[in-house]
Amino acid sequence: MHMYSKKTLNRFKNPKFAGEIKKADAVGEEGNIKCGDVMRIFLKVDKDKGIITDVKFQTYGCVAAIAASDAMCEIVKGKTLEQAEKLTWNDIVKELGHVPPIKYHCSILGTDALRDAIENYRKGHDTAKGTKNKIIANKSKSKKIK
Repeated sequence: MHMYSKKTLNRFKNPKFAGEIKKADAVGEEGNIKCGDVMRIFLKVDKDKGIITDVKFQTYGCVAAIAASDAMCEIVKGKTLEQAEKLTWNDIVKELGHVPPIKYHCSILGTDALRDAIENYRKGHDTAKGTKNKIIANKSKSKKIK
């Protein structure tokens, strides 16, 4: 049996950031075909300051996947895109308390989905022309922890 911290179980049962942003500035998605987890991250960004003003997630996955998605959203809300890009899977694990090592890949998926959303935001915003294009990436990757 996997033992999760109370913090992890609470995030799983009562996620604060679950949902969808209808007119998101960017969306990122990552999945792991081995475990079946899929995470989609929605971002609203203050275009002048480059700050994440809102973030939501839709995750299909286990306790750790949902808890990691929620923790990641809480950590990056209010941060600049550059600060958010520096977030590591280990930062998410620390925020959750105890997560079984076999579930660390859930935090990796979360940071990958976030980086995907940030990359799509940058691709979709041509500051010289002031245009905005919606870009949604759909990838399926499998990463191993080194």
